[in-house]
Amino acid sequence: MIVLGVDPGLTRCGLGVVESKSHQNLVMRGVGVITTSKELDLEYRLLELETQLTLWIDRYQPDVIAVERVFSQLNVKTAMSTAQAAGVALLLAARRAIPVAMHTPTEVKASVTGSGRADKRQVATMVVSILKLDEIPKPVDSTDALALAICHLWRGTGNTRMADALAKEKKRLKAVAG
Repeated sequence: MIVLGVDPGLTRCGLGVVESKSHQNLVMRGVGVITTSKELDLEYRLLELETQLTLWIDRYQPDVIAVERVFSQLNVKTAMSTAQAAGVALLLAARRAIPVAMHTPTEVKASVTGSGRADKRQVATMVVSILKLDEIPKPVDSTDALALAICHLWRGTGNTRMADALAKEKKRLKAVAG
């Protein structure tokens, strides 16, 4: 399974592609950041984000796109631009019928480090260890995107299997009950 992790942002949008060979064998396929100029009007920044993200989707053909769930911050302007960037990723996924998974920052940290309160450095160190990298990818947005992909591979696929099994069992019980 190939997961494209998207750490949404309008100025910097982190991207990380991780492939699962097995639960314990994850391989980084790509990592980077899409940047847009603050000098551009919003609609052109979103267009640039869409153009670049499309190139990543075309190149890596992800099975799932994992996006960081936007949460309310004290800075409303930052939250809005993050949500707009996430919206571009969600729209592109829908156009291609690629499943989307949304993960909170706390969920990602807990999945990768074992603690939902881990700091950026701890997350980056674990990403390097899990993916057997030589160094921490820069900037931090790209590392966060890799962590999102790892989180989905470790947690999201299990959650999907559990939901499928529960739905199957409900259907079976309904049939038995008649």
